[in-house]
Amino acid sequence: MAKVYSIHYHHHFNSITSLHQYRPTHKPNLVTHSPTSLALAAVIDRSPEKSQLSTLGICFLNEANEFRSLSSVKLMHAQGIKMGKSWNSDIMVKSLILYYLEFGDFNSAAKIFFFNFSRNYTEWKSFLEEYKRFGGDVQEILEVFSELHGKGVVFDSRILTIVLKICTSAMESWLGVEVHASFIKRGLDIDVYLKCALMNFYGKCWGVESANKVFHEAPILEHDLLWNEAIIVNLRNERSENAFDLFREMQFLSFKANSRTIVKMLQACGKVGTLSEGKQIHGYVLKSAMESNFLICNSLISMYSRNNKLELARKAFDSMTDHSLSSWNSMISSYTALGYVDDAWDLFNKMDSSNIQPDIITWNCLLSGHFIHGSYKEVLTILHKMQNLGFRPNASSISIVLQAVTDLGLLKYGRENHAYILRNGLDFDVYVCTSLIDMYVKNDCLHNAQAVFDNTKNRNIVAWNSLISGYSFKGLFDDTQKLLNQMQEEGVKPDLVTWNGLVSGYSIRGQSKEALDVIHQMKNSGLDPNVISWTSLISGSSQNENYRESLEFFVQMQQEDIRPNSTTMSSLLRTCGGLGLLHNGKEIHCFCLKNGFINDAYVTTALIDMYGKSGNLKCAHEIFRKNANKTLASWNCMIMGFAIYGHGKEAISLFHDMLEAGISPDAITFTALLSACKNSGLVEEGWKYFDSMSADYSIMPTIEHYSCMVDLLGKAGYLDEAWDFIRTMPFKADATIWGALLGSCRIHRNMEYGEIAAQRLFALEPYNSANYFLMMNLFAMSNRWEDVEQLKDLMAKIGVKNGLVWSWIQIDQMVHVFSAEGAPHPDTGEIYFELYHLVSEMKKLGYVPDTSCVYQDIDEAEKEKVLLSHTEKLAITYGLIKTKSRAPIRVIKNTRICSDCHTAAEYMSLVRGREIFLRDGVRFHHFREGKCSCNDYWQ
Repeated sequence: MAKVYSIHYHHHFNSITSLHQYRPTHKPNLVTHSPTSLALAAVIDRSPEKSQLSTLGICFLNEANEFRSLSSVKLMHAQGIKMGKSWNSDIMVKSLILYYLEFGDFNSAAKIFFFNFSRNYTEWKSFLEEYKRFGGDVQEILEVFSELHGKGVVFDSRILTIVLKICTSAMESWLGVEVHASFIKRGLDIDVYLKCALMNFYGKCWGVESANKVFHEAPILEHDLLWNEAIIVNLRNERSENAFDLFREMQFLSFKANSRTIVKMLQACGKVGTLSEGKQIHGYVLKSAMESNFLICNSLISMYSRNNKLELARKAFDSMTDHSLSSWNSMISSYTALGYVDDAWDLFNKMDSSNIQPDIITWNCLLSGHFIHGSYKEVLTILHKMQNLGFRPNASSISIVLQAVTDLGLLKYGRENHAYILRNGLDFDVYVCTSLIDMYVKNDCLHNAQAVFDNTKNRNIVAWNSLISGYSFKGLFDDTQKLLNQMQEEGVKPDLVTWNGLVSGYSIRGQSKEALDVIHQMKNSGLDPNVISWTSLISGSSQNENYRESLEFFVQMQQEDIRPNSTTMSSLLRTCGGLGLLHNGKEIHCFCLKNGFINDAYVTTALIDMYGKSGNLKCAHEIFRKNANKTLASWNCMIMGFAIYGHGKEAISLFHDMLEAGISPDAITFTALLSACKNSGLVEEGWKYFDSMSADYSIMPTIEHYSCMVDLLGKAGYLDEAWDFIRTMPFKADATIWGALLGSCRIHRNMEYGEIAAQRLFALEPYNSANYFLMMNLFAMSNRWEDVEQLKDLMAKIGVKNGLVWSWIQIDQMVHVFSAEGAPHPDTGEIYFELYHLVSEMKKLGYVPDTSCVYQDIDEAEKEKVLLSHTEKLAITYGLIKTKSRAPIRVIKNTRICSDCHTAAEYMSLVRGREIFLRDGVRFHHFREGKCSCNDYWQ
């Protein structure tokens, strides 16, 4: 026998009680006092037939006012039928249906519904909810209908209308068609309600075209309901244009749109951005005297605000004769959604003078608006304010706050919110739990995220994706795969977000092959990779400095006919900047202009970066100057641009302009500023800004800032001060610190500190060949050739491979690479012939080869020959041969330029009258008329 709920209910059904009002809060248990029995007992107690039942000696209930079994329910049902119409009241039918559902007789419950209860249009949804709640399958209801229909039971149009609605709910497409055929045969197709249900059915189960066909084939179209339903069906299927046409035709034929249709039309105008249609509907509202309808007014406010017409939204609000709380909330939400938070607060304050008290929705609008526009700290301030006024944050409030906490990186505050969630029972809300998981994932607390995930009931796809993305970004791909398998075992199908999280994780880790494999898996699962998928590949490759690979992925993306977005363009610009591909960067700049990406903050910053790294600082500064909405990132990028060109004074001036503009610096700003100081020898200024970080801006210097200071002091010749600075650092010195010191020791030929720095570097980076060559250079300068050979033997012994040294130049879309190893350039003979002539002319002007740059114990003549083979000299010479007479030469080199090549480039620019831009592994050099932009402060 089926179990029945064991709850003591004091609620009794009455003639207007709907089925959905009954909601048990405990699990089913053994029979005691079920709600149905209590309700039924109450009815029997006050029924005029009670004496008759007693006289017949029938006892349906036990002493606890319960049915003993399903058979006793059926016995009571049979007796009731014998009693005739007096038994057939709504309350008795409801009670009987509920009792059959409790005992698991879903078939009988459905039959009673069809015979006794389905006459009321409003009851079918309540019945459906109760049926499902007790474990019934909606298909069984339709099977009962089919069974009764097959036995010749004739149902009227009202029951057929409800059956169609149930078919729509259950997506029973073929049974709905059979019902349609049935009422055509019986001539019921003139019933308006039936026709509306039929349009809704076809719209959901067969497509909007079928629904429109039903509408146009209707024998009688002279009814407002049909037109309204046709418009709603088209809007629901995102056929806004067709809906607008129907609306216009409807007005022409003098049919009246109801408030539901008007609201849906206005919502559509807000979604698709059709302001003119929205204004026409507003005119119809005024003409039809519907402006007093709160729902319509709120929809007008929303429609205008979504079309960025806040002044019209405010006029609609002000024109209302009486404002409901929802109207105030709609207007406040509109202001905050578009970033007008001050106006939102003004309106919020006016609520009090209008005797309207804000509710939790009002506060949530303010929270959401500030979060959307990046005012994360204000979100927390608003939360405290609303709590102080007695408002308890609900699930929506907490979800917003958790997102703000995530972006602020305030893990401690996030944990406090987690505690609040647990205390107030909000951990059953799937959106709250998903926000919690995301907060822990982004704060690098995967074990906490996993714990929240494990305790979350009814996990949605967003929760799965958040955790999978977290493991993927951490490079824990075994755990990621286990989660993916578990997800599929639990019947949750991975979506594009799931796969894209994996693609991004592999790409960021430099595992492009694995990322491409995920793309193929995505395709095999029936999903098409989108712009996010390909942009993840492009961006990941660019971040890992695999620039050529990044461009190859972009080509594949175009072959897949995927349109790039602003993030794609930002990544491509970063790639062009990394490779110094100025021409390609200009093409992407044009593409951004044509496609409206140019106003995107990330694209603008990427353009500044690209032009700066590609040797066109003037263009970078021009873009920066014209940018109306300068972000902190764009300021930082421009300061760093000046820094790598050695324009320290300009970088400092720009920093002060930034402060005057009200932009607060961050740690990256000071990295750029200190880099500018070190590249220009501005020691005093460097100390000043380093000290001001913590004193004036509460920014604690990182190892990167300390490295800049060591480099600055060392290059300026203050090696003792640099050594003391290293010893007093709050961090343990890493390879960047010792590398900066060793580089300075090479410049000033300080063997004592150089050997100390080299020993630390060999321990920290035993396979980095650059460290060994720096020390070899220092030994060679002191003619300590035995030490040079010992270092070479050490490298061979531990397996240190010589790093590949190359320079390249782009001429007419062709990149020409000059490498110290590998096959020589096809035009090598022509290049050396021109180079010999150049050197001869340069020597006449005073050029003397710096043979100290050669780490070999050979005679001076041989050393001069070795210097001629340096890759940057070959690339510059080739550029002079192959480019137009006045065109600048632009060369990229992957390692630091040597002092001889730097001097040679100065003379080349003088002899040939050409500008030469050379970007080495550290900074830019702009040679013109025999001088360099670095003012010889570069080593």
